[in-house]
Amino acid sequence: MKLELNGIVYHVARSGAGFPLLLLHGFTGSGDNWRPFHCYFGDHSELVMPDLIGHGRTDSPPDSGRYSIFKAAADLKELLEKLDIARTDLLGYSMGGRLAITFAILYPEKVRKLVLVSTSPGLRTEEERQGRRNQDKQLASEILEAGLEAFVEYWQGIPLFRSQLNLPAEARGNIKRQRLQNNPEGLANSLIGMGTGSQPSWWDKLGQLSCDTLVLTGQLDSKFCLIGQEMAASIAHAEYRCIEEAGHAIHVEEPEKFGTIVSRFLSKKYG
Repeated sequence: MKLELNGIVYHVARSGAGFPLLLLHGFTGSGDNWRPFHCYFGDHSELVMPDLIGHGRTDSPPDSGRYSIFKAAADLKELLEKLDIARTDLLGYSMGGRLAITFAILYPEKVRKLVLVSTSPGLRTEEERQGRRNQDKQLASEILEAGLEAFVEYWQGIPLFRSQLNLPAEARGNIKRQRLQNNPEGLANSLIGMGTGSQPSWWDKLGQLSCDTLVLTGQLDSKFCLIGQEMAASIAHAEYRCIEEAGHAIHVEEPEKFGTIVSRFLSKKYG
């Protein structure tokens, strides 16, 4: 379905029945990335799967400022209000995980449980953030100049996704086809407006999170394993799990393990 959220038309899919679960995809992804997990979550959760701004079938406005992580979080708040959802479970992967952390810190009353997959609260210093902004601005220019297909070829070959070379050819082809459905201007502006260098560091705010939290990383993704462990140690009610034989995109590389672990966490009753 289509919903206008603060002037941006979002594409949002829904499936399943139960307590709401808002699922946020990563950069170059879409809400369709979560459809295979209906069989894991659909019996106990109502899956709400938006294409984030600049991705999939959601609008790709020309102003990169509209993509800021604060505005994206405000769009999610508007989404929940329009769907009459007072409180939700929230799962975010990579870029979607950074947005999930932002949303949970800004609107803690809206989140029951939080699942953070291969993500971070941002970069700690302004020097690091400036360096990342420069890198993302250059990459955004390359997307627009070289074209989407050339960028997707490059993106799938970066070290972060090297472990996906072990996937069957059909699976790799499906990932590529989904990425090619994006708007190059949307991806470029997403990098500039919602990149890691453009958001604040939330490291000092993690202690404010009071919701039950599951932090997941893949064993082959050593950088994010370290970040994930540190995040979990900073959150009061957090559980950390490292998934063997998986890299950054755990849900793609080990979907059965991912689906089972997340389902158990969401179904578990505390207190």
